[in-house]
Amino acid sequence: MRKMTRTLTILVAGVCIASCVSFAQSAGQATYKAKCQSCHGSSGTPNEGIAKTLGVKPVSDPEVQKHSEAEMIKVTAEGKGKMPAYTGKLTEAQIKEVVSYFRSLK
Repeated sequence: MRKMTRTLTILVAGVCIASCVSFAQSAGQATYKAKCQSCHGSSGTPNEGIAKTLGVKPVSDPEVQKHSEAEMIKVTAEGKGKMPAYTGKLTEAQIKEVVSYFRSLK
């Protein structure tokens, strides 16, 4: 009986820990918040001042939507216009994760 109770307790603890981990931020989301959110906005929509000054478009804009993931990765890595290059600041994996997260904001 004690062995069964112990096993069930461990199982319940494991399920609780696993569910807590699922609520944690993805790596792409954490990087986005740290490096991208100030210009692109927390939901992929920049504030009007930034949008006007830097020419940042929201993720929902058709012009942004037409870009492939590969194109967005290249722009993030190499920079374009007022967008700085992140090669050397972020790893290739981080760049892919952050682009994937940004594209999910639609």
